[in-house]
Amino acid sequence: DVLTNIKKMGVRLAIYDFGTGYSSLSQIRNFPIDTLKVDRSFIRNLLQDADNKAITEAIITMGKTLGLTVVAEGVETEAQKDFLRELICDEMQGFLFSKPISPEAFAELLRRHNINQKS
Repeated sequence: DVLTNIKKMGVRLAIYDFGTGYSSLSQIRNFPIDTLKVDRSFIRNLLQDADNKAITEAIITMGKTLGLTVVAEGVETEAQKDFLRELICDEMQGFLFSKPISPEAFAELLRRHNINQKS
């Protein structure tokens, strides 16, 4: 009920590290979530490990079938990015795109990007 009320306020809800720990299929069915974040442990050896590849593909397919946004965490190589694009993964995050940065550096990045978008 709490999550449903939060969602009614316009907050989007995500299951982080999906496929590990306490995340499970019942959470998708029982909670009003919007996004599944595929745990980086599946992405790390995605192209070398058939099991990780199958799990990642299944999570993306399931999430899309349920109308959820699917985010892959821990993308570090172009090959991983290309494979995830082929699966039509909605979003990706990881060191391939940016190393962790301070809040001040992030604010500056947003300012520069916003200025470039207006030009």
